[in-house]
Amino acid sequence: MTDIEFRPTPAVAHAVTARALLLGERIDTVGLERADLVSTSPLAFHVGQAGFAVLYRFGVAVLFGLSPLEEDEIVTKIGARVAGASRGDDETLVIETMHDGEEKALPNGRLAVKDLSEARLLVIADALAKSVALARDERRVNAVFDTIEPFAAELASKGRPPWRRKAMLELIGQTLLVRHRVSGRVAVEDKPDVLWDRPDLERLYARLEDEYELEARGRTLNAKIDVLGETARALTDLIDADRSVRLEWIIIVLIAMEFGLSLFQILVEQHPRAQHAASTAAPVSAPDSHAK
Repeated sequence: MTDIEFRPTPAVAHAVTARALLLGERIDTVGLERADLVSTSPLAFHVGQAGFAVLYRFGVAVLFGLSPLEEDEIVTKIGARVAGASRGDDETLVIETMHDGEEKALPNGRLAVKDLSEARLLVIADALAKSVALARDERRVNAVFDTIEPFAAELASKGRPPWRRKAMLELIGQTLLVRHRVSGRVAVEDKPDVLWDRPDLERLYARLEDEYELEARGRTLNAKIDVLGETARALTDLIDADRSVRLEWIIIVLIAMEFGLSLFQILVEQHPRAQHAASTAAPVSAPDSHAK
């Protein structure tokens, strides 16, 4: 009989809560340099006794081990540097340190790591920030798709574009704005810079990337953005075609009016001539009849 060795479950040494907060469109981190900086891109620094904050220029702040009051204090301090302030769905993750365990996502939704070093926190913050930013961009893209659907339904049912030119232009503007905001802002496929110095954390980042489905969500979002770009071009082509048809009809009407006006002028000019010819022909025939 084979002996089975039972290993004791690693004890949980410490647990920290990480919160990724969507604060707005962009955070201006220029001029926030301080003596206790851990990283400049993204901007990361210690807060209080055991807190840690990471600020991303695409509008997300990731805070580790802070109380609600400390979180509010950080958000208030950087509030003036947030452009397009808006709040969305935040991401929360509880991190447990297991010195003898494997770094992985636990069944209870928590994350097990070997320690809470600054490098590991930067890797975790990168995944959380990208997940929150993707959620914001996904909401925007889906909202534009919901706006496009009535136009597409009307085009499919009637076989012609809607005549609401202003609404179509507004839709094109929304499409281009979302595409501009989303494209190139959050580089989901790029790995955090800390991995250049700590390649041993590649596995941790890969697991977080799989856990939050960053790569798949990024591909889906890019595909939707491409569809929005094609939709904007299609709507622009419809507007141009509609304008061309209208111009053609206007030209046809103007030509018809000019032809009618010319015909009317010809008739008006011929009418006095006919009257004059009739009036001049009448006196000539009178003497002949008188002579007879």
